[in-house]
Amino acid sequence: MQQISPCLWFDNQADEAVNFYTSVFNKSNIVKVSYYGDEGHGMKGTVMTITFRLNGQEFMALNGGPEFKFTPAISLFVDCADQKEVDFFWEKLSEGGEKGQCGWLTDKFGVSWQIVPTILGELMSDKDPKKKAKVMHALLQMKKLDIALLKKAYEQV
Repeated sequence: MQQISPCLWFDNQADEAVNFYTSVFNKSNIVKVSYYGDEGHGMKGTVMTITFRLNGQEFMALNGGPEFKFTPAISLFVDCADQKEVDFFWEKLSEGGEKGQCGWLTDKFGVSWQIVPTILGELMSDKDPKKKAKVMHALLQMKKLDIALLKKAYEQV
């Protein structure tokens, strides 16, 4: 068991969100569900928390009520091996949500995600500031990240 796990606060759709997320990511499952009793915010018998794993990473989802909303200040970062993975996660997670700039999206539950190819970190780690600047310029023009265009920008120096 990992010692630190993110907890995602939902109004009342934690179970719907968890079912969606576990359908998108491989090696994902629901670990444990707890329900409200006579005490607490929710109606007796409704889902209070769900512990779940996405590709081995543990999370908790809480039906805590409308007091708090998600913001892009916290996002879930998806490291993608290739363009096929970028395309898959971009389309699946943005369904019903909003596609943003530079690989960021907000899903239909309000959670922010970054869908980023692994190679971006490699390109941005180059010691040549001109190459990094070209990649950054290309990145800033994109919504969904395009590996071929990022590589092309890198090679133009």
